Amino acid sequence: MVQIIQGCPVFYEMYRSPDETAPTVLMLHGWGCTGDIFSRLTGELSKIASVIVMDFPGHGKSGKPPVPWGVQEYADSVLALLDILSVRRVHIIAHSFGGRVSIVLSSQHPGRVGRAIITGGAGIRKPLTNRQARRAKRYKRYSRWLERLKQWPLMAKRVAVWQTGLRNRFGSQDYAKLDGVMRETFVKVISQDLTPLLESIQAPTLLVWGRDDTETPLWMGEQMERSIPDAGLVVFEGRGHYAFLEEWKRFFLIAKQFLLEGTAHDA
Repeated sequence: MVQIIQGCPVFYEMYRSPDETAPTVLMLHGWGCTGDIFSRLTGELSKIASVIVMDFPGHGKSGKPPVPWGVQEYADSVLALLDILSVRRVHIIAHSFGGRVSIVLSSQHPGRVGRAIITGGAGIRKPLTNRQARRAKRYKRYSRWLERLKQWPLMAKRVAVWQTGLRNRFGSQDYAKLDGVMRETFVKVISQDLTPLLESIQAPTLLVWGRDDTETPLWMGEQMERSIPDAGLVVFEGRGHYAFLEEWKRFFLIAKQFLLEGTAHDA
């Protein structure tokens, strides 16, 4: 199914439980992925709950945002979809970038979120290493030079090519794969530090992390656990950023217990 939300086509699937009293679980995927990454979990959860899976704008079968979005706009689009579907309250399972959206939703709309599981969640800014700081300084210096050259009309086209090369050289692999509105969206998303929102989260939150996660290192999960008032942390030893997939059966059992068993009144 597709809904037009904030000027963007948003693809989603909803598996409604025949039990009208069953809670609803919302699945939020990571950057560069799609809702299909949850397929194994969705198949099991849909037997005992209603499940909503969506492709974030700029991913999968959804269209691109009409203008560069930040985390707030993504959270607003999720909330709008829930309103369209007449879903008052959800439990959330969020991975990586989806964790950013979950943090915003849980902190700003506590009445809409029952419980949340964040696995390998993003949202805390990584401190730059010395090497990264030097690269960032060089990038800014070169960018300033090129902006000055653009003032010369005869240089404009050539400078545009140089700027593209500069961004590809100094940007991350994720950034280099993008273009247009999604490049600007990516920059807005990763530049936002959501740490100040953590203490406002009222929903019981379970953090599931891979010990060997290099994308969102374990210290981020530990910091979230300290900052979110009602949070717990489960560590999967020997697992990485996709720990929830590497041990999906174990993850499902944990999710079932935390979100659904004996907690129907939360959603």
